Amino acid sequence: MAASTSATTGVALPKTAAPTAAYLHIPFCRRRCFYCDFPISVVGDRPPVGEQFGSIAEYVEILCQEIQAMPPGNAALQTVFFGGGTPSLLTVEQLEQILAVLRSRFELADAAEISIEIDPNTFDQAQLSGYQAAGINRVSLGVQAFQTQLLQACGRTHSRSDVDAAIQIIQQVGLTNFSLDLISGLPHQTIAQWQESLQIAISLAPTHISVYDLTVEPGTAFNRWYEAGTAPLPTDAATAEMYRLAQQTLTQAGYRHYEISNYARPGFECRHNRTYWQNQSYYGFGMGAASYWQGQRFTRPRKRRDYYQWVQEFRQTGQIDCPVTPATEALLDTLMLGLRLAAGLSLAQLRAEFGRAAISRVLSCLEPYRQRGWVRLDDWQAETAQIRLTDPEGFLYSNVMLSDLFKALAEVEVIFDPAILI
Repeated sequence: MAASTSATTGVALPKTAAPTAAYLHIPFCRRRCFYCDFPISVVGDRPPVGEQFGSIAEYVEILCQEIQAMPPGNAALQTVFFGGGTPSLLTVEQLEQILAVLRSRFELADAAEISIEIDPNTFDQAQLSGYQAAGINRVSLGVQAFQTQLLQACGRTHSRSDVDAAIQIIQQVGLTNFSLDLISGLPHQTIAQWQESLQIAISLAPTHISVYDLTVEPGTAFNRWYEAGTAPLPTDAATAEMYRLAQQTLTQAGYRHYEISNYARPGFECRHNRTYWQNQSYYGFGMGAASYWQGQRFTRPRKRRDYYQWVQEFRQTGQIDCPVTPATEALLDTLMLGLRLAAGLSLAQLRAEFGRAAISRVLSCLEPYRQRGWVRLDDWQAETAQIRLTDPEGFLYSNVMLSDLFKALAEVEVIFDPAILI
C-alpha cells in the first residue's frame, strides 16, 4: 500500500477537467461561535453589510481574481454554493460581482441550484430580494436553536426574535426553497428543548432541515471549556436519543432522511452537497476552500493573508501543488462519503473501481454490523446490489464502522485508474 502521507507534485491545472459544482467560501463573521473551527475572519458586531468593511471588499476582489485565473471548464455549472463564515454579510453588489465572474469563466446551467448560507440579523428584505434577483434560488438559514439561552451558550449573535424576523423576510420575498440548520448536543440542552426545536422547525415549513450533532473541535472555545461527555454537555446516551428523536419526528412529518444529517421534502435534497457525498469533482474558491478533481484534493490556505499570497502565485504560475491520493485512500473516501447517503453505494461500481479483493475485505469487515442490523446489503451477487447503513442505528454508529474499515483496509493494496474519478 502507498504511504498514508501523500507525495506532492506541482501540476498545471488540466483544461479537460469539468466539475459541475462550485463552492465559494466567504469567511467573515461578526464573531466566532464557541464551537467553530472554520477558517473565518471576525469583523465585529457593527451593522451589516459588506461595503462598510474594507476587508470584505478586498477579499471579494481577490476571490474574483482566483476564479478568473482558473482555466475554463467544458461543462456548465449545475450548482453553486456560498458558504462561510456568514455570506449574508456581502452586499448585493458584491454577490453580483462574484456571480458575474463565475458566469464569465464557467457557463451556469439555466436550472442551476445557487445556494447561500444566511444568518438571522444579518440581512433585510431588500438585501434578500437583491440576492434573488442576482440568481440565488436557495438559502440555508443558520438557526441552530430556537431557545435564546442556548444560542447565547454557543456564542451566536442572534436571538429567537431574530430567527422569527428572518423567517418572515424569507416568506415575504417568496423564496420557497429554504433550509434550516439545527444543532443537537449543545451545553445545557435538554431532550424537551430539542423536541421543541424540531416541532418549531416543522411548523415553519422549510423544504430542507439539517440536523448536526455538536462536535467539540480542537482549538475552539468549547474545547477549552468542556471535556467531551461531561456536564454541561448532554451525555452520549442523551445525544443518541436526540438523533433518534429527530429521525422519528422529521420523517413522520414527511421529510425524507436522505443523508446522515439531512432531511428534505421530496425533490428538495441539496444538489450541491450530493456532489460531495457522491465523491464527484468540484471547484472550491476562497480562503480554506477545498477542490477535488482528477482524483486529487487540495485546500487553499486558511489564513487570509496567506490565501492572498497563494492567489497571486497561482495567477503567475497557473499551477497548484496537488497531493497524489493513494488508491486505498480514495476507496476510504468513497466509503466514508457514500455511506452517509440513505441510498448507499453500488456494490458493482465499487468492485469495478477498486477491485473484488478490496471490496471483499470491506464486506467481511461490515458483516458483524450487518448481523446487528446496522448495515443492509441486498443480494451481493446482483448487479443492482446496494450497500447502505440502516436508519437510524446504522447512521448513529457510522463512526464505529468506519474506524474498523480504516483498520481493515490499511492492509490491502488497491489498484485503480484515477481517471475514473474525474
